[in-house]
Amino acid sequence: MSNAFVKGAPVLEAVGIVREFRQGPVVLRVLDGVNLRIEQGERVAIVGASGSGKTTLLQVLGGLDLPSAGAVSIAGQPISRLSDAERGVLRNQAVGFVYQFHHLLPEFTALENVAMPLLVRRLPTREAFARAEEVLRRVGLGARLQHRPAALSGGERQRAAVARALVTRPALILADEPTGNLDGANAAQVFALMLELNAEFGVSLCIVTHDEVLAARLDRTVVLRDGALHERLP
Repeated sequence: MSNAFVKGAPVLEAVGIVREFRQGPVVLRVLDGVNLRIEQGERVAIVGASGSGKTTLLQVLGGLDLPSAGAVSIAGQPISRLSDAERGVLRNQAVGFVYQFHHLLPEFTALENVAMPLLVRRLPTREAFARAEEVLRRVGLGARLQHRPAALSGGERQRAAVARALVTRPALILADEPTGNLDGANAAQVFALMLELNAEFGVSLCIVTHDEVLAARLDRTVVLRDGALHERLP
């Protein structure tokens, strides 16, 4: 797999995505013909009823799960044609993930957690920590570098998770209810931070959210209904 992204390609393109799960003799089709295109710097909200398959869709879009049919490309690279190892490299290079729960490793400091994706990339330790510190300071955690997750507040842990997603300078951030576990003030702060970083770095955002107020602040909203995405008109 080439490390170079395909010039002029959308950051994300999904065409005809189907995802089925087999439960004994029953085949459950969760995604049924999903199409989605996200350009550089674009901010897209995905909304839908509970259980509609939003998390499944995000996992397929990010290459954490493969579709039963259809194709997903990230920065012009077709995920289904890559080996597991190549998909891992592409995710590390091009995609940052933010979840409702921070998934920080409890035994490591905030600095170590944020540096981890760069260390996985085999970046020299000194450079990895310098970049992690820069991003943590950018999200307001410069005074908390050596704190482990248990010593951070809920809002601080989520900001550290956003920093970890950004430290690789990805083309795309996929976020699954990134503020769903926070109170109103912290949720607003983390969401504002993501919009600010989108504007500053040009990273595209694809955010699954149940919060219609937050969704309305993005460029467009798509609704997952009956296994397919439907564009919501302004």
